Amino acid sequence: MSEPVQRDSRRTTVPAPPGGHALKLPSVPASRHLSSEVRVDGGHEALPVVEETSAGGIVLTYIDEVPHAAVIARRNRAGRLEWCLPKGHLEGEETPPQAAIREISEETGIRGHVLALLGIIDYWFTGTDRRVHKVVHHYLLAAVSGRLTVENDPDAEAEDVAWIAVDQLPDRLSYPNERRIAAIAATRLQDHDFAAHSSEGLS
Repeated sequence: MSEPVQRDSRRTTVPAPPGGHALKLPSVPASRHLSSEVRVDGGHEALPVVEETSAGGIVLTYIDEVPHAAVIARRNRAGRLEWCLPKGHLEGEETPPQAAIREISEETGIRGHVLALLGIIDYWFTGTDRRVHKVVHHYLLAAVSGRLTVENDPDAEAEDVAWIAVDQLPDRLSYPNERRIAAIAATRLQDHDFAAHSSEGLS
């Protein structure tokens, strides 16, 4: 995730560390919530496979000319507080960019407009009654309005929200793949023209 997005028609995979997940670049259309039955030898039914698509990412503002991103804190299944990028499931006929704008606004209080696709995190996990293949589209957005708050999160999962300098995100974010997404964002912001465009956010 520390490499810039390659403008290529192919979808490439950056190897993940042990226990990590793959980051795929660039985006390709993804399904929303589709399921299928998987059969094993002997004709016995295994757990159904469910495809889930989410979107979110990094919404930027500049504080003292330094780019900052809005990140949220939520509890994991073990009850530990973890800092992560805002994101959530697509709803209805939303596209991933539309879902990213809505989810970031709901979880951080900040509404933004999409500047670029940063990458796609792709992973599997198993629940009690299904296996889930999850694809998360991450975008870079410029903040255009709002104030930091978790009061509008409909799921009440976000417990805190904060502006964190982009170069400090690797120290704050809990998940390795999200730290890679942050590294890609930092690389994009090193481009002077791109940085100037992204600075059209909150004052």
